[in-house]
Amino acid sequence: MPELIFRQPDGTSRPVTIETGGSVMQAAIRSNIRGIEAECGGACACATCHIYIAPDYLDCIPAPRQDEEEMLDGVCAERKEGSRLACQITVTDALDGITIDVPDRQY
Repeated sequence: MPELIFRQPDGTSRPVTIETGGSVMQAAIRSNIRGIEAECGGACACATCHIYIAPDYLDCIPAPRQDEEEMLDGVCAERKEGSRLACQITVTDALDGITIDVPDRQY
């Protein structure tokens, strides 16, 4: 099972193990990762699961679809090159060891 490492704005990190096939958002919610609100439950309708993907892993995930791009335009924290919605990223073995930065705010 892949291990995802969630890093908080204060620099603390927490590893989470999850089966492949689920979303990064589901991993965060099941593990009570602070800062991932996921109000819409993964419907790509609220942008409260905004995360930053480490640059080394951007090629390991599909590019965002148009609906995700539109939601990312409205995130509260700074949008960066690695900005994604955790609900739209499926966990695969290629993500093992990925560092995921949690923004300082979702609202």
